Amino acid sequence: MTTIYLETSDDATQVRSLVDAAIKREIAHLELALTLAKQRLIPFEEKHGVSSERFMSSMTAEDLSGGDDEYIQWAGEYALVQDLHMKINQLRGVTYRDSGIL
Repeated sequence: MTTIYLETSDDATQVRSLVDAAIKREIAHLELALTLAKQRLIPFEEKHGVSSERFMSSMTAEDLSGGDDEYIQWAGEYALVQDLHMKINQLRGVTYRDSGIL
């Protein structure tokens, strides 16, 4: 969890609302990117009959008909999905506090 401390000369409620809206927009963008990345994993999983999790834990480039290129593409998409999940969770965990309350 991350806490954002607001120290403003203006109304902290208004600033918090702006920051919260920006975070929600970023979460929406990340969720769209996550959906698209997950869709790009499906052809790999269907072609090889394994989940991306199993692929990452037990397969090598030699196991794939496309060799290194296919392995790099699949691994890259999987890493992107993991990264997007992490960023979304981090942003969802943001809380706010007035800097005067320390």
